[in-house]
Amino acid sequence: MPSTETRQFQAETTKLLNLVINSLYTSKDIFLRELISNASDALDRLRFEAVTLPEILPEGHVDEIRLEVDRAARTLTIHDSGIGMSRDEVVANIGTIAQSGTRELLKQASQGASSELLSKLIGQFGVGFYASFMVADQVSLVTRRAGEEAATLWESTGEGQYDLSEARRAGCGTSITLHLKEVDEDAGLHDYTDPLVLRDIVKRYSDFITHPVICALERTEVEKDADGKIIEGAPPKTVVEDQVLNAMRPIWTRPAAEVGKEEYAEFYRHISHDWTEPLETISLKAEGRLEYRALLFIPSQVPLDLGAGAITYGLQLYAKSVMIMERCEDLLEPWLRFVRGVVDSADLPLNISREMLQQDRHIVQIRKWLTSRILKDLGELRKTDVECYRVFWRAFGRILKEGMVVASEHRDRLADLLLFSSSADPEGLLSLADYVGKMKPGQKEIFYLTGESRRVLEGSPHLEAFSERGYEVLFLTDPVDELMVEALTEFEGTPVRSAARGELDLGNDAHQDEARKDLENRAEELGGLLETLQKHLADRVREVRLSTRLTTSPAVLVAGENDLSPQLERMLRGSQMEMPAQLRILELNPKHPVVEKLAVRFDADAEDALIGETAELLLASAMVAEGSAVPDPARFNALLADALDRGL
Repeated sequence: MPSTETRQFQAETTKLLNLVINSLYTSKDIFLRELISNASDALDRLRFEAVTLPEILPEGHVDEIRLEVDRAARTLTIHDSGIGMSRDEVVANIGTIAQSGTRELLKQASQGASSELLSKLIGQFGVGFYASFMVADQVSLVTRRAGEEAATLWESTGEGQYDLSEARRAGCGTSITLHLKEVDEDAGLHDYTDPLVLRDIVKRYSDFITHPVICALERTEVEKDADGKIIEGAPPKTVVEDQVLNAMRPIWTRPAAEVGKEEYAEFYRHISHDWTEPLETISLKAEGRLEYRALLFIPSQVPLDLGAGAITYGLQLYAKSVMIMERCEDLLEPWLRFVRGVVDSADLPLNISREMLQQDRHIVQIRKWLTSRILKDLGELRKTDVECYRVFWRAFGRILKEGMVVASEHRDRLADLLLFSSSADPEGLLSLADYVGKMKPGQKEIFYLTGESRRVLEGSPHLEAFSERGYEVLFLTDPVDELMVEALTEFEGTPVRSAARGELDLGNDAHQDEARKDLENRAEELGGLLETLQKHLADRVREVRLSTRLTTSPAVLVAGENDLSPQLERMLRGSQMEMPAQLRILELNPKHPVVEKLAVRFDADAEDALIGETAELLLASAMVAEGSAVPDPARFNALLADALDRGL
């Protein structure tokens, strides 16, 4: 008799079981959908592996998922003829949770999880399997991996431990037997030994599964004569026969007009393992020299695997309705990696390799068409459903911005999809087209500021002149923004410009012309002081000049037209990239009391030591204002204390 080994569930697995049983699903019927979905995946994986290892596919192998009930014993068994699992895979996939992201979600859930947070747990391998314990007091699993002779029996009551032992199974695949709880309609526990109940659940949740879901159903027959007429008085008899419960027609092959929203949502959940509904569904069909069908989904929340350390993405690739690759990255641009879905092409061979795919002209063309269609649909969504698009942007805007950096051929269309927060609206998001439509008379450019956070940017001295004139400034706080704006030089003919770079031109009008002349005159008057300050700060700034940006602050640091922003410079240094120190421009507010008093001191004594100390203080205060670290905090504090004592 084979020995039995008892193991404890991993601590996170026990927590997850409790969540699944008590919190995760609103309908207990969902357990069958999850188990059928896992079985379908196992069949797909077997066919996929058999492309390169045909010997693992037994002769005469039939793809099927079979539901078997025993009403007397109150058991339901789900059989599949898929890839199966080895003993080690059973332990890894069911006894533990490998994904660090799932661990983090569980940690948050233990502190009081929202339904949105709980929904992210769905789809991590094994979570669907755990749904069995909502309807069963005990679960037994017998599985045999394709290509192996040994089978494994896994049994558990879901109370902290499970038993492992050797088993026998005629072929590859998995059989899961649920020892069902008593029927309790008030608690949502239906009679899952009734084939008609199972049929209804399959039709509702799993009709699109491309493998047959089979169950033995009873029907009553009355004997008929040779002419097909019922023989009077003949007793009815019960006939039991196998029936396929699902339509089995791939959902992407059906016309979009024939598929309901809920059907699409269920298929999305099946391929993405995401409990929420997709934000957008895209169905397309191409005919001609290259034929393919695609069914794409844009999620409504960030998939857990996008935040994991090893990012994997891609669409399921089919050839003539047979899966040949589970995640084909070559079908998607990396900056569209959040998209889920399937592509089915009749022009691809079943045994195509990954290396061949990368060079295949069909794949290249399909990727171009898919990219164009996704961008087109996102553009329409932005214009027709603003709130829905904002949900998308908050989830995936950061990823989409990467396309601005690397995909010059799509830059114009991507620029139209960008949303930004701004100085004018603390809560809202606006597009570049919205910004242009709100520009003040005489304003020639779109202005932006990059920084670590909105709080830092709201306090930036760079905003002062813009606020005075009522100009709106875009706030860019994502790390990728620093690279994106290098590519975003104009929008539909309107230049896009940093508010913290170069000379500032806020338009030509009488007020601006007069202010510019006053500044030129004042710069001439203070020429000696500016030159002296420059000498004191020669190793730290490129130039000291008067500013048109400032109305209340004494000083601000400005980057040259071709310089890196301070945020980008810090990012590059943080990545251990060697680069020379970048000197920027220190601009002073000629109307600020500190600058005016400094000018008086300079006129009285150009060699006054306090002039150099004040120069250091102005530079340090400008660095603090932009969020940069002061090189010598102790000296800064000493200079500040002295300045306060002097009343400067």
